[in-house]
Amino acid sequence: MTLAILSALPEEQYGLSHALAERQEVHRAGRRFVQGRLQGLNVVLALSGIGKVAAATTTTTLIEHFGVETLVFTGVAGGLGPNVQVGDVVVAQHFVQHDMDVRPLFPRWQVPGYPQPTFHCHTTLTERLHQAALRCTQAAAQWNEPLLQGHAPAVHKGLIASGDQFIVSASLSQAIHSDFQAAGLHALAVEMEGAAIAQVCADYGVDFAAVRTISDRADDAAHVDFPAFVNAVASRYALHIVEQFIATEAH
Repeated sequence: MTLAILSALPEEQYGLSHALAERQEVHRAGRRFVQGRLQGLNVVLALSGIGKVAAATTTTTLIEHFGVETLVFTGVAGGLGPNVQVGDVVVAQHFVQHDMDVRPLFPRWQVPGYPQPTFHCHTTLTERLHQAALRCTQAAAQWNEPLLQGHAPAVHKGLIASGDQFIVSASLSQAIHSDFQAAGLHALAVEMEGAAIAQVCADYGVDFAAVRTISDRADDAAHVDFPAFVNAVASRYALHIVEQFIATEAH
């Protein structure tokens, strides 16, 4: 089996890339891919690019050129759910595009040609990611990281919303959350790539799971919180979670 580990930011793959055995770089479709073996598994590392189109292109290349059969995504997101705080982790059970709107031809958020607005993640992979995230946050509670501000990180599972917009407005964040709530959808986090990756994986029948570290509350302070948090916390989370996830597969 070939596992693809797709990340949003280079900081999230630095440790993994250096841990690869039989490491080989491949450049394709304007992207850099790193192949190798990690804990005995064939692995391909790649950065998704920012936004849904870039993420879809990268995912398609991983499937078509590298023949990946399983894909795991790590990244950061803004918290939408009222109990989802900075430093928490959200493991995706399904994705929706919050900026997809083809009304009145199709219901809001539904991608034309698909039976429902949400794209589901693979159940077994999601549970493995959930267990890895729990172990990570338990460890993080002992790090004394100032950016966590004494918060004991929690792990959530559920819906993540994707769209081609970096949400930096509390009013917009609340509007997105309220619209989903009114439709009976409880979005926990917002980001820019996951739904596109989930859609491509659904098209190809590739198993997919994703995890997001909450870097901000998708509000007016998001642009201030984001860079420091990625460097100090999110990159460390990503390495810990992926290593734990792969260990469960290897054994």
